[in-house]
Amino acid sequence: MTLFVTRSFDAAVARRLEADGVPAPVARALAARGIGRSEELELRIRDLIAPPQLSHVDEAAHLLADALAANERLLIVADYDCDGATACAVGLRGLRALAAAAGSRTSLAYLVPNRFEYGYGLTPAIVELAAQRTPRPDWLITVDNGIASVEGVERANELGLRVLVTDHHLPGQRLPRAACIVNPNQPGCGFPSKHLAGVGVMFYVLTALRAELRRRGVLTEATQPRLDALLDLVALGTVADVVRLDANNRILVAEGLRRVRQGRMQAGVAALFAVAGRPPSAAQAADFGFALGPRINAAGRLTDMTVGIECLTTDDPALAQALAEQLDQLNRERRAIEADMQVEALADLALDPPETRRTITLANDRWHQGVVGLVAARVKEKFHRPTIAFAYAGDGTLRGSGRSIDGVHLRDVLDLVTKLAPSLVERFGGHAMAAGLTLRAEHLAAFADAFEEATQASTDAALFTRMVTTDGPLRSTELSHLLVDAIERHLWGQGFPPPLFANEVDVLEQRLVKDTHLRLRVKLDDKIFSAIWFRHTTNLPARVQLAFRPALDEYQGQRRLTLVIEHASL
Repeated sequence: MTLFVTRSFDAAVARRLEADGVPAPVARALAARGIGRSEELELRIRDLIAPPQLSHVDEAAHLLADALAANERLLIVADYDCDGATACAVGLRGLRALAAAAGSRTSLAYLVPNRFEYGYGLTPAIVELAAQRTPRPDWLITVDNGIASVEGVERANELGLRVLVTDHHLPGQRLPRAACIVNPNQPGCGFPSKHLAGVGVMFYVLTALRAELRRRGVLTEATQPRLDALLDLVALGTVADVVRLDANNRILVAEGLRRVRQGRMQAGVAALFAVAGRPPSAAQAADFGFALGPRINAAGRLTDMTVGIECLTTDDPALAQALAEQLDQLNRERRAIEADMQVEALADLALDPPETRRTITLANDRWHQGVVGLVAARVKEKFHRPTIAFAYAGDGTLRGSGRSIDGVHLRDVLDLVTKLAPSLVERFGGHAMAAGLTLRAEHLAAFADAFEEATQASTDAALFTRMVTTDGPLRSTELSHLLVDAIERHLWGQGFPPPLFANEVDVLEQRLVKDTHLRLRVKLDDKIFSAIWFRHTTNLPARVQLAFRPALDEYQGQRRLTLVIEHASL
């Protein structure tokens, strides 16, 4: 069952926004998302939270400034998703620019673990690999990882390698003994935005480093490099990592989008827009999340992230295009693999439906380790249950990736599993909506039971009824091209979702398109609208309440209004 709930909003605020020229439906939606004044929609870079509010960022800047002055060797240890790749690219580009401007001869390189050989984060094995590099690094700088790397940092300390952790994930019970940790989610950090992506943390570190170099007289306002040139990468990583777009993140993403629309972007970003068939001049946040991000992530899922990082760090347009085409091909392969895995997962669940359980645990010895998270996401969406999918990793181990529903904090549930059954989970980490873990194959059934028990013990049964929050009904006269244009003028995303409206309509016609999508003609009030429900094949009743987003469909040079259906209250 799906229940629709209408967001509440301050009517006085909505009227004020409407008086400032915002159409009434958009004004209501913005007021419901906490916007109080139209000035808050300007998203100006000068309104970013100041770097010194991020705990230890000035200490990190001091250490890096000393390292540049001493020409020490820096090695960035990246993660294998889009956030990790963009954070690595921002770190490489920013540190190179600052080192060059400061006259430093420091060497700078990166290392990205292959997820199938080394797993996630700064493990002892990765530290050993880093120590064997020539030249041997003096510093390991983690991006988008490291907060849980207690053993890895310990091994680095033993080998005489200093570690600077930059991360945004939730810490475990112990922090690593790094030289410095910059993470808005570490204990005691008062940074107002807890939702910075890994790439955002790295950008803040670079901003603080530039300020430190100015304080030392190494740089001046005239000689310092422009770090805003990195904001296309910051925006891409922030959206692709599906972090909450709070006010601070919306500013970062908005500034990155402005640069892309103006044609001021890295060669790799331009190439990715080209292979995705998206015009940069009309770039939206959704392009980062659904077109560019998946192509970069495909490298980390199927091989390793080197090709993604190289694409984002090259200044050669021809090389960037060739690398983007490689990423596009990997993404096609990923989609084919995911489709097959999804069919198998749904076939298994048809034999054992999850109606009486609050969780879903899946495993298959044919599944690809790099794609199980996507399967978990699809299954979670279909059944509205926290889902973990496992692949066999060899040596009798399983590697799983999980996705959760609102109200069920997946990492906390896994932490409870380790308390209920300490011997089951070997490693785990993540956050509220997604997590990864490793366990022995023989423990799969026991883990599934413990996962169910921990979820039942820590959550309310009401959470498992699908509740769709909408912005209420529209009048047929409010549905127009102007409404779509007004919506697209604003930045939407995770935690600040685009308006979703709900109306009861008459279904006049419905048919399948490509055996995959349901195309409809519906009547609202006295008007008839075209509608489509992607990846939905079941016919609807003649009278039904739909949750939809208005969109413009380009066909033969004409823009037609279409209702994109997301849910039906049945």
